[in-house]
Parts: sequence; C-alpha cells; structure tokens
Amino acid sequence: MARIILFGGHGRVALLLEPILSGRGDEVTAVIRNPDHAAAVAAAGATPRVADVEALGIDALAELIAGHDAVVWSAGAGGGDPARTRAVDRDAAIRTMDAAERAGVRRYVMVSYFGAAEDHGVDPGNPFFAYAEAKAAADARLRASGLDWTVLGPSGLTFDPAGGRIDAGAEEAGSVARGDVAAVIAAVLEDDGTVGRTIRFNGGDTPIAAAIRQ
Repeated sequence: MARIILFGGHGRVALLLEPILSGRGDEVTAVIRNPDHAAAVAAAGATPRVADVEALGIDALAELIAGHDAVVWSAGAGGGDPARTRAVDRDAAIRTMDAAERAGVRRYVMVSYFGAAEDHGVDPGNPFFAYAEAKAAADARLRASGLDWTVLGPSGLTFDPAGGRIDAGAEEAGSVARGDVAAVIAAVLEDDGTVGRTIRFNGGDTPIAAAIRQ
C-alpha cells in the first residue's frame, strides 16, 4: 500500500487513475481546486483535498505533501491563457517539486506530453507555445532535482477504450487512450526501474508492464 498525492485530481486521466490505485489498496489524496468536484473524486476512490495550487507557496504545499509516499502531477491550466498556463503548468508544478524535496517525499511522477522538450520547435505564434514552454521548464526542473522522478510523455489523448497495451519506443507521436495513460501512471509507481527515465508512448501492442521496462 502506498500513499499517493495526485495534483489535478478531477482531470479526465486522474478520474480513471484513482479507481486503479484505490482498487489495489493505495491511499489516494486527490487535490482539486473546485469543491464541487469532491463527490466525483470520492466516488472514484480518492480522498478529495480542496487546495489552489496556483496560490499556495512551497511551505503550504510541503505540508500538503508530507506523509505521502509519492507525488503525481496531472494538473494543468487547460490552455487558453498563456499567463495562467505559466502559473500552473510551470510555476505551480515546480513549487510542488520544491515542496516534495522539503517534505522528504522523493517519488515524483510528472504527466507531460510526447513532444515536450526545451527544443520543442513550437512557433511562438502558435497558441500551444506557452504550454510547450511551461512543460519544458517544469520537466527540466524535475530532471535536475534530487527526486526519484519519472516523466511520462503520452501522445494525443483519446476517449477510446483502454487496451492495456502501448508503444513506448515510437519516435513520432500518435494517439493513446486516456485509460491507458492512467494505467501507465499506476504501473510506473510500482516499478522502481522507471526512476530517472522519460517514457514517451503511443497506444500499441506491448502490455504496459513490459513496455515500461524496455
């Protein structure tokens, strides 16, 4: 049994992840901004915790994280406003890394995206640019940290049924079911061999547990 704190606890992937984790006996704290989402999170098997990560400083976040065994970052501003994208996807994410270090919680799983990189190649005029920049900065900070990190880079998300199989060796982004992204997060939390690795993946033919070991 692990105690996991999940930021972005009402996200579409998070709501699929929570039943997986709770079903195997993990205790999940799901951090949400909107108290109206608490019932849905509880129904998914997690304990809702209302907190605005955009406003909380490192000390408050460390207090929130303390006592857990792992942090999963699956939060996001949802695009649209570049300033808020930077505030959430970059700044708040980085504060949770600092807070995890302060709280002594070493395991940290970042949900990023397939093409995330400092040389992401997104044109500054593209509305996606702020998100690409924010994720590149957050991922880089995590890799430079002293945490036991894993960065996950799923490709385009779909509502297809989860198949339990992925392709973790693809060089180009394709698509992957949200349910399979949730299953990958759950799998890497149980596999210490994924520490210090960036795993980019599409939907595919290899069972998830085997794919993440490749």
